[in-house]
Amino acid sequence: QVQLVESGGGLVQTGGSLRLSCVASGSGSSFQFMAWYRQAPGKQRELVASMISSGLTNYVDSVTGRFTISRNNTNSAVFLQMNSLKPEDTAVYYCKVSVRGNVYWGQGTQVTVSS
Repeated sequence: QVQLVESGGGLVQTGGSLRLSCVASGSGSSFQFMAWYRQAPGKQRELVASMISSGLTNYVDSVTGRFTISRNNTNSAVFLQMNSLKPEDTAVYYCKVSVRGNVYWGQGTQVTVSS
């Protein structure tokens, strides 16, 4: 069983930065796939950034050049560095990982960007 703990959300002004973390507990928690999603009020959850075990990354157009997904050297934690934040980035952010073919979600962390 893998448990994910997210942290790093908060309130920031437009143009500010935040770094989200998603750390796994449980033996052998090596991610094959990792991603960050977000869900704003009244909207569907959307994929923001993803990374596969080879290191290949992908971003939604709206965050390209501003957000960076990364991982630690044991593939047991994933991060999202968010720069030049905009009010439209306001949402609950969730990490999602796959471990040994099973999918796990974090509990979500609120990011609020004030104008």
